Amino acid sequence: MTKTAVITGAAGGIGYEFALLLAADAYHLILVDNNKEQLLHAQHILESRYGVSVESVSLDLASGEAAEQLVKYINDRKVDVLINNAGFGVKGAFVQTNWKQELALIHLHIITLTQLTKLLLPQMLQAREGKILNVASTAAFQPGPYMAVYYASKSFVLSFTRAVAHEVKGSGVTLTALCPGPTKTNFQKTLGSDDSWLNRHNLLSRADKVALCGYKAMCKGKEVAIPGTLSRVIIFIERFLPVSFVINVFRYFQQKNEPDRFEQEVLFGYDDEHHHPG
Repeated sequence: MTKTAVITGAAGGIGYEFALLLAADAYHLILVDNNKEQLLHAQHILESRYGVSVESVSLDLASGEAAEQLVKYINDRKVDVLINNAGFGVKGAFVQTNWKQELALIHLHIITLTQLTKLLLPQMLQAREGKILNVASTAAFQPGPYMAVYYASKSFVLSFTRAVAHEVKGSGVTLTALCPGPTKTNFQKTLGSDDSWLNRHNLLSRADKVALCGYKAMCKGKEVAIPGTLSRVIIFIERFLPVSFVINVFRYFQQKNEPDRFEQEVLFGYDDEHHHPG
């Protein structure tokens, strides 16, 4: 029997790479994104390359009713894999950033992700099988001045995922938090940082490798996955440093006007013109 996977933010970047991996494993795919044109292009490639069935759902996942609308579309079909990947960033001093953008970010990263998990988890528990992967970030491990809401939202994703993973342990259902570090995607062009220091020195992770790390971790039922040796080392070292020191380091780099001094990973697939970093 063909299994079904739902992927948000699937039109490009890490979400699209997840779709490629799932298609190679013969999953039926339900791809969700607000970029309809790019989404249909991704559908065409997946269907022609892998011969799998793909559905495209054009939906603004930052809207308050997005989760209910998506679950209504799924219409009681069994979902075997849910990947909450869609996301975007807002950069700048909190007192100056655009509240509408931050509200959309909160809806997308926290409310929609949590509600989709809430709505689809019961059927997985009833079937005694299922996998949920929530894309967090290395930003989840510390506060981030000048990207305060983004960092805080990713901390929520990590904490929420780990907590529910423990609640369902032994049920046949697993939850995984994927925490990528700086990742090479189209977002660098959006920020005008395509020629960044990290990019020039090949320190940005590739989206396909990030997705593969997350996919392997999800298949094994791991609770947390951190792609890349450098990211794992940095997070390990942070545990032994004073919090105030870590925050000041991140504040220094974030506050710099030159975008090439610090590259902040932002998740792709949700690239609406109204939701670019402010």
